[in-house]
Amino acid sequence: MERKMQKRVLCTPYAMALVSADSRIAELLTELHQLIKQTQEERSRSEHNLVNIQKTHERMQTENKISPYYRTKLRGLYTTAKADAEAECNILRKALDKIAEIKSLLEERRIAAKIAGLYNDSEPPRKTMRRGVLMTLLQQSAMTLPLWIGKPGDKPPPLCGAIPASGDYVAKPGDKVAARVKAVDGDEQWILAEVVSYSHATNKYEVDDIDEEGKERHTLSRRRIIPLPQWKANPETDPEALFQKEQLVLALYPQTTCFYRALIHTPPQRPQDDYSVLFEDTSYADGYSPPLNVAQRYVVACKEPKKK
Repeated sequence: MERKMQKRVLCTPYAMALVSADSRIAELLTELHQLIKQTQEERSRSEHNLVNIQKTHERMQTENKISPYYRTKLRGLYTTAKADAEAECNILRKALDKIAEIKSLLEERRIAAKIAGLYNDSEPPRKTMRRGVLMTLLQQSAMTLPLWIGKPGDKPPPLCGAIPASGDYVAKPGDKVAARVKAVDGDEQWILAEVVSYSHATNKYEVDDIDEEGKERHTLSRRRIIPLPQWKANPETDPEALFQKEQLVLALYPQTTCFYRALIHTPPQRPQDDYSVLFEDTSYADGYSPPLNVAQRYVVACKEPKKK
């Protein structure tokens, strides 16, 4: 009886955290809804000015001349259009910040629920996740990875696309990483894992294998951990933040939870595009597989030298 009471007490802080997260998420969703309405109002308000710009150009073409009057008028119209666009952009940035905060809270909520579940006698142990469900979740995680949208002159931050984490970066609990572990047969492999904790005393991570079919906890040094990108890089504005053709990387092999060495065949051309990669594969004459698509989320730098 005393043991059960102890478990309930342990569970209480996490239960409170869940309630707090739910309350804050509800507030953020209300604020997000207001920002979306403001965006539409701003767009409708600026529409009249854009129509005037189009009509002015049409009159200039009809008269086949650019008079001082039209130049002055267009200058004023374009100045207004620029200010309108900046106002709409600021609202959209605020909306993106709200979405990022909501996603962060949802992740914190998931971790709190997971921890609380360890002390909950009323719930049976979580069943092994079906393979198809796990693959769908990984695909959704890649699709919903936010696109980095900086202000003019801003450079993409660490963990945007191919840009690595800073040297003193410590991944947070719940973050997904590529982790180098020893397999059952003694060979080492890179797996997709989730951070459980980090010890500053030992400089080691505890991570869980993301694959429920082989759920294991590993204690690993920092050099055996590679944080995954937290933003997609936009090829149209920040191509330097992407891996380039023939660059050696570690990429998650499709329909698996393991990373393997690969060469970039084609970088993404549009924000929604994946990388096309060539996996090292000795069963092919040239040593590489045919091109396969891998999302930005699951492509990281490979520090190992390229095989000759």
